[in-house]
Amino acid sequence: MDPARHLEEVEAWREGRYANLRRDQGWLTLAGLAWLKPGRNRLGSAAQADVRLPSGPPEVGTVTVADDGAVADGEFLHEGRPARGLPLVTDATGEPTLLELGALRFCVIERGGRLAIRTWDTASPARRDFAGIDHWPVTMAWRLRARYEPTPGATLRVPDVIGIEEEKPTPATVAFDVDGVTHRLQGLEGGSAGELWLVFGDTTNAVETYGGGRFLYTAPPEPDGTVIVDFNRAYNPPCVFSPYATCPLPWPANRLPIPVDAGERTYRPGH
Repeated sequence: MDPARHLEEVEAWREGRYANLRRDQGWLTLAGLAWLKPGRNRLGSAAQADVRLPSGPPEVGTVTVADDGAVADGEFLHEGRPARGLPLVTDATGEPTLLELGALRFCVIERGGRLAIRTWDTASPARRDFAGIDHWPVTMAWRLRARYEPTPGATLRVPDVIGIEEEKPTPATVAFDVDGVTHRLQGLEGGSAGELWLVFGDTTNAVETYGGGRFLYTAPPEPDGTVIVDFNRAYNPPCVFSPYATCPLPWPANRLPIPVDAGERTYRPGH
């Protein structure tokens, strides 16, 4: 690929990433994560609320958890109407049901078999003040043509920052050479065309990049058994923007013993 075209493509990808971060339900607005107990959970800004919201009335309603799911009942809105006995879809079963309360948005997520309320604040100062993310200069040297090595039926256990490990399919491994040495990363499912999602660490972590590693999506595999792995698109996980994210972490096989000086560096608000 022509270097000028490559730079243009990476910068276009970066603009799309920043737009996603700034969305109403983007990582810059994430403002809460509260685990739900079985039965009735009270939502509100009061200190004694089971799910404490960052703003709004002291008590605004409830989410009741039963064996067959969760139901919302309160003054918060769903599609412009108060939620009255509303069954909630979680992110484990489809597009989660979104509830609104002023500047707040919230839904139910599932992690490790547990349900939690995830809250966003659309008036978040982090979104208002976001000015981009420091990154290395784009270089063709880190746009690598890797070997796509299918691993049909394989799974692995993926750890996350809240201490949960989940079994995930790993459809393929990518193998690539850096300075004459072959390295491999196990991929998670990343798209309908066979793209892989790479959760990886390298020796820049906790020095120039986030200590919990970075993420990267590959291109779709090509008919000749190769795949483009462009580390210029390596990006910070959501946990750098909010303590309420539940990011996966790189497992031992995906911790590279080399520095990957490409892609996003550590996020510093206001820089």
